[in-house]
Amino acid sequence: MDFLILFFIGFAIVILFSIKQINQYELGLKFTFGKFTSIMNPGWRLVIPVFQSYEKVDMRVKAVDVPDQEAITKDNISVNVNAVIYYKVANAEKAILEVENYFHAVSQLAQTTMRNTVGEVDLDELLGNRDKIAENIRKVVDKTSDAWGIAVQSVELKDVNLPIEMKRVIGRQAEAEREKRAVIIKSQGEVVASENLSKAAKVLSTEDGALHLRTLQTLNDVSSDQSNTIIFATPLEILKSFSGKK
Repeated sequence: MDFLILFFIGFAIVILFSIKQINQYELGLKFTFGKFTSIMNPGWRLVIPVFQSYEKVDMRVKAVDVPDQEAITKDNISVNVNAVIYYKVANAEKAILEVENYFHAVSQLAQTTMRNTVGEVDLDELLGNRDKIAENIRKVVDKTSDAWGIAVQSVELKDVNLPIEMKRVIGRQAEAEREKRAVIIKSQGEVVASENLSKAAKVLSTEDGALHLRTLQTLNDVSSDQSNTIIFATPLEILKSFSGKK
């Protein structure tokens, strides 16, 4: 009788220690005598001590910071680039069986891929097409890590740090570009103004009385300020108009 009691107590203890909890965002891999046997879904699962073991795999999306990487662009400019990569485990079995540490592997792969990708583009393209370059990095990392059961969702380039000398060069280039645009806009305005003045001159010279009206309007504008001194010069056209009358 005592033996049966001890047996049931021991059996209950073994069952108690065999119960393992897999959370909703996880999957479990069960190993029997060291060999992978099954995937354990979320919930309470039995893992017999000594004979069996298990590993949990977090199936949520992970964000990994890729530290500053020094790279040289296609036009031989040294830059420091960092990024963040978002990925998740798509196949829990591969993530455990095909790579020792998938978290570390993805981080190292992202670093080398980022340096290689930056080396294939010019500085202007790196600064102007960051989204395109990030997408190229994502495609390469996703294709390589697919064998590990990893799905890369996105890559974001956070910072592109340039040497101080290059920042000064870019600043001078931007200032010169702004001055260029200002000169172009000013010259375009002068062209429009000259065209309008030419049209006005034609109207004043061809329409009877137009020049007189313009002269009176100018006098009215000037006389609005009492501090102005007006020297009135009579145009020859006005004298001619009076001489023609009897």
